[in-house]
Amino acid sequence: MIVLDLFAGPGGWSHALTVLGVRDVGLEWDEWACETRAAAGQLTIRTDVAMYPVWPFLGKTTGVLASPPCQAWSMAGKRLGLLDQPLVHQAVADLATGRDTREKLLASCQDERSLLAAEPMRYLHALNQHGQPEWIAMEEVPDVLPLWRQYAAILRTWGFSVWTGILNAADYGVPQTRRRAILLASRTRTAEPPPPTHAKAAEPESLFGPGRQKWVSMAEALGWGATDRPVPTVCAGGGPGGGPEPFPSGSRKTLTDARDRGTWKSQKGWHRIMEKQPAAAPARVGEGPRLSWSLRSNNQANATVRRADEPAGTLFFGHRANECVWVAEPAPGSMDKERPAPESIRITAQEAGLLQTFPADYRWAGNKGQQFSQIGNAVPPRLAAHLLAPHLGKTLGPDDFTLAA
Repeated sequence: MIVLDLFAGPGGWSHALTVLGVRDVGLEWDEWACETRAAAGQLTIRTDVAMYPVWPFLGKTTGVLASPPCQAWSMAGKRLGLLDQPLVHQAVADLATGRDTREKLLASCQDERSLLAAEPMRYLHALNQHGQPEWIAMEEVPDVLPLWRQYAAILRTWGFSVWTGILNAADYGVPQTRRRAILLASRTRTAEPPPPTHAKAAEPESLFGPGRQKWVSMAEALGWGATDRPVPTVCAGGGPGGGPEPFPSGSRKTLTDARDRGTWKSQKGWHRIMEKQPAAAPARVGEGPRLSWSLRSNNQANATVRRADEPAGTLFFGHRANECVWVAEPAPGSMDKERPAPESIRITAQEAGLLQTFPADYRWAGNKGQQFSQIGNAVPPRLAAHLLAPHLGKTLGPDDFTLAA
């Protein structure tokens, strides 16, 4: 019996299953996501999910996972998937009865990726003829919730208990307020969301429940101590695979030299990093003003900006990967407010992966742009673990899924 992972990406669902003691078989098209999965030891078939036959999985699939590509629906893209919604709903309805009208409907779509959200139904219909799968878990951006409700209505006629809704990843210990539309279905148990383990403000144990821990902050996830004054790792981008230049022309060498020396001075010369730290830890501020660090998601006027002692906003990258940066300003009460803030520092792939709850040593394949694309599209493994644990007969508490597992 296998767990089938459609649109498996770099392994968000897969890493969660590994922590829970189960392995899946992932179908994934992207070359670099497949390389990342291979480095993590995850079983993968590199293929187009829309073209791969279902028959190899008939009679042997206990669970189905699906996180279709979200670019067509996401607020980070053009959102042409919203215009294609009627066509996607039609495809789901047709596939649920065994009618394949995808080619005709695709010709009318504004975004060719929109119809991928209907692909899980092709697999589910075929598997259902064999009384499988036992359970299903699907995840997408919030705007896909009406589609998940359509899936739910169909699955209930097949004997599934189904729950759909929006969950915030921060409520499950992910250092990111990432809201996602979730579908959970089961033939053997009542489908319901897992109980939250965290809250914006800590809640003590009471007669009404076990209590919840405070949301995990970026500083906690990245290992920045409460008494430290952290500075993000200086990163000049690029790498073995190339990738986009994250800093203005000419700054790569300056920052690289500064990193090698263990010091970096801003244009006015008032900020200094006094010591180098291991790759997984931030350097510390020695002399100079006391700074408050925040993460800015992009350069837009409405960009999400979160302090390091808060969870990140939803991480998405795409063509704006270079714009997700750490920025610093004198902390409240500092006497250095008249001094200019240092240049912003681009978030590293390792830091972004940690904020998605991947291990610090997770090996991201491809150049910087390809790495960030994988990270932004992934399911946070810690959220995935909480969604999957009940199907596997396990219970997860607030500390049972270590951020660096």
